[in-house]
Amino acid sequence: MARGRYHFHCTDGREALFDLDGVVLRNDLRIWEHAVGVALDAMASCGGRFDWSGWIVDVHDGRGRRVLILAFADIQTKAQHAA
Repeated sequence: MARGRYHFHCTDGREALFDLDGVVLRNDLRIWEHAVGVALDAMASCGGRFDWSGWIVDVHDGRGRRVLILAFADIQTKAQHAA
């Protein structure tokens, strides 16, 4: 993917957190790293009050095209294995 503005929305299909501003990133690795950070920040900001297992980070480019879907559950699983 080329350098551009990407929007990192989070949803479970019922509730949603929309990234209206987006972030300018230059490559696929940076997009993935930012998506992981968005998910971790969302989970940390709400503590253990929510079941995040059905949530995803839904990343779109500046034209509204989906470029990545990252499940919160995948991030939680990797974090548990790293601990």
